[in-house]
Amino acid sequence: MISTGTNIKINKIANSRIGEIDPANIQFGKNYSDHMLIAYYENGAWKEPEIVPFTNLNFSPATTFFHYGQAIFEGVKAYKNPQGEPIIFRPHDNWKRMNRSANRMAMPDVPEELFVGGMKTLISLDRDWVPQGDDTSLYIRPFLLAIDEFIGVRPAEKFMFMIITSPAGPYYNHPVSIYVQDQYVRAFPGGIGFTKAAGNYGMSMYPTQEIKKMGYDQILWTDGFDHKYVQEIGTMNVFFVIGDTVITPDLNADTILAGVTRDSVLTLLREKGVKVEERALSIDEIAVAHKNGQLKEAFGTGTAASIAPICALTYHDTKMELPPLEQWEHTNWLKKTLADIRYGKVADRHHWTEKA
Repeated sequence: MISTGTNIKINKIANSRIGEIDPANIQFGKNYSDHMLIAYYENGAWKEPEIVPFTNLNFSPATTFFHYGQAIFEGVKAYKNPQGEPIIFRPHDNWKRMNRSANRMAMPDVPEELFVGGMKTLISLDRDWVPQGDDTSLYIRPFLLAIDEFIGVRPAEKFMFMIITSPAGPYYNHPVSIYVQDQYVRAFPGGIGFTKAAGNYGMSMYPTQEIKKMGYDQILWTDGFDHKYVQEIGTMNVFFVIGDTVITPDLNADTILAGVTRDSVLTLLREKGVKVEERALSIDEIAVAHKNGQLKEAFGTGTAASIAPICALTYHDTKMELPPLEQWEHTNWLKKTLADIRYGKVADRHHWTEKA
């Protein structure tokens, strides 16, 4: 059985690699902290987890996830508060979402004490890897892999859960330019669009590569039937400010990831008294709003990027440019408010942050 995070066996690295990091030039996803957590599931039960030095892994060429993509992950962040303590943003919500993904992918639930308790132990051990500065954080990547050494097509019976961490700077350092995609499709109802399954991201690589050749930063995905209702932007949820209303696609069709940052944004906006709608939103409605001068702001939300302003959308041959960022009311307020909560600069009334 799994014990609490405080009882995890720890094999510490002999010499830290923290000196290899330039704190003035932290890039997203380029460097990894000293340690990683690993736990195995077999014979219907989780084994005791262990924290070990970050290293490469060895797998049989017949390992299940290589062949059939039975792999899921999460994205969490830790920040340094003004007292220099690492705090983690909403880890229990990521734990719940990982298990929704696991259920859909025929994988075992990850116990809360393994996911959250193990994460806190790992972050506490590598606390020096949590940067302290504006727009910096420690990106936390929990993931679950099917590791049967069997190439027959069946749900796996053995699994490996891991957590690795990486000091991170800003994901985007400028407002993003978006291409509205109505040829390739990200997800259909009944599929796995609501999960953080590896395949959801693998299928996006080719379309993203193509639009980057055209000079755009990311894709705005549309639905698979009519190719007009907006879904997600790249790897983020998406919001549009039309008139006095903030609109984001609803989650009813199970094609959109229920983002933790998305939920945080909706909570903050509603508490402020802003009119918010979660509903189907077509690119045609957005185009009309832009033509009438009612498209005020647009932004993506996600753990990696936090709040990513959209400077322009291109749909077919029409480019919709948005007003200058300094004029935006909601996006700028949300970005500052979320940052203040995440860095412990204001009272956390929602109990979203937890000390490692």
